[in-house]
Amino acid sequence: MPTLIIEIRSAEGGADSKLLVREQLNTYSKFATRQGLALEMLSQRAGMVVCRLTGPAKILDQFAQHEGGGMRWQRVPPNEKRGRVHTSTVTVAVLAEPREADVQLLDRDLVIKTTRSGGPGGQHANKTDSAVVITHKPTGITVRVETKSQHRNKELAKDILRARLAEQKQASLDGRRNSRRRSQLGSGMRADKRRTVAVQRGQVTDHVTGKSTTSKRYLRGDVEALWP
Repeated sequence: MPTLIIEIRSAEGGADSKLLVREQLNTYSKFATRQGLALEMLSQRAGMVVCRLTGPAKILDQFAQHEGGGMRWQRVPPNEKRGRVHTSTVTVAVLAEPREADVQLLDRDLVIKTTRSGGPGGQHANKTDSAVVITHKPTGITVRVETKSQHRNKELAKDILRARLAEQKQASLDGRRNSRRRSQLGSGMRADKRRTVAVQRGQVTDHVTGKSTTSKRYLRGDVEALWP
């Protein structure tokens, strides 16, 4: 079944931007539940999460087309004592996961290390060297995966690496200077946005499709309301 790799990173906004990475992830998790898709967490650190979305090709194609870019959030952060609305951004990159035969990885090009998992997961995750970090020497791309199984982490990290290399290869074939992933992420600046989530106004607007929905629906995972 087709799969996508989703990377969500904090951008502008400091501590609140890091919190919003989790909010964006929760929105996608609820979207996956509504659509009957499988969302699997692969790696999480402060200000960044990587996950895998699996499901029918039709819905994944739409997700890949409409969910990559800068997400500008306007809200009162939970630690804001004066009730002021803050503007913060997170970036979302959506990568198609290629078949193993499409992108071959040579052992001589990989540096593979194990380390302790940094995210939640109980004593096992925090006290064993279960996380796997792979660096692709020719490109400098580094991938980290930290589920509980070290052997599985290695295979998942290679899958993510293949996805990033495939995007880079496609960008080169198309004559672009930057990969699709980089163009999705943008600069992370507040003005460089695909979508605005204005929680206090109760409205979410997609600046590419021109469509809007309520923040209540959006936070329940109804992201497809913003698609054409």
